[in-house]
Amino acid sequence: MTDNRQYPALRQNRRSCSDGHDNAFPHDAMTVVPTRYPGRWISVVVCALLLIMLLHSMVMNENFAWPTVGHYLFSPTILAGLWVTLWLTLVIMLLAIVLSVAIATLRLSTNPLLSGFSSGYIWFFRGTPVLVQLIFWYNLAALYPEVFIGIPHVFTLYQGSTNDLITPYTAAILGLGLNEAAYMAEIIRAGMASVDHGQQEAARALGMNKGQWLRRIILPQAIPFIIPPTGNQVIGMLKTTSLVSVISLSDLLYSVQSIYSRTFENIPLLIVACIWYLVATTILSWLQARIENYFRKGKNTTA
Repeated sequence: MTDNRQYPALRQNRRSCSDGHDNAFPHDAMTVVPTRYPGRWISVVVCALLLIMLLHSMVMNENFAWPTVGHYLFSPTILAGLWVTLWLTLVIMLLAIVLSVAIATLRLSTNPLLSGFSSGYIWFFRGTPVLVQLIFWYNLAALYPEVFIGIPHVFTLYQGSTNDLITPYTAAILGLGLNEAAYMAEIIRAGMASVDHGQQEAARALGMNKGQWLRRIILPQAIPFIIPPTGNQVIGMLKTTSLVSVISLSDLLYSVQSIYSRTFENIPLLIVACIWYLVATTILSWLQARIENYFRKGKNTTA
């Protein structure tokens, strides 16, 4: 039991309540004290000091050779390599997305042969290093000196030397595209599996075949779940294309290497490559955010 003699303010408030006043604690008598976070401000100061120290060391360290970085930043050789990197990223991701939709559909098939084939594809390409696959495709002529596409003694679509067919561009697209399709297939399969199975049954009850309910019902609802990881894969592929430098394809990294192999200015030219990779990934991240917001419109509406 509370002793009112020890709390005169409490007695006064209770009298106010007994007199019929609804507001026992007047608003003007209350003082709102904001919550203080001293640790937050301390961490901000520490991070700011560390950032200033880092920038100061980078600017004052002559070994970074910032004038050399500025000289080569817009070099035609560097820009040509950047274009090759962007072009490869676009073509490889388009190939990977088309293949991954087919592989993911086969993975969800009730046919054990088709499902087993797609599972084996994913198992192989995810289980071997992408650099090994890239070099393998580049040296395919060691296994098959000639390529024949068609039906023997009936018609021929292509017949010729493998070296003529598997150029560095072809090897890069096949090596990176087939590998990326295995990862994208799992992303698309997970997105398709997120759609309620009852909608598939309803589509079949309406007389839709598998292609129709996949195109009209499943994929439109799975896209919002597929886009975020797909955006990450695109950004990752932009950086993974740097591996094509090992097969002498003139991407951004190979262009940088070709310059510093003559000038021996390794660090400044690697900084140039990092700057352009950061610019490209920043733009891709911005595009990913815009696309995600577009497909999230219907979910953000409230009643």
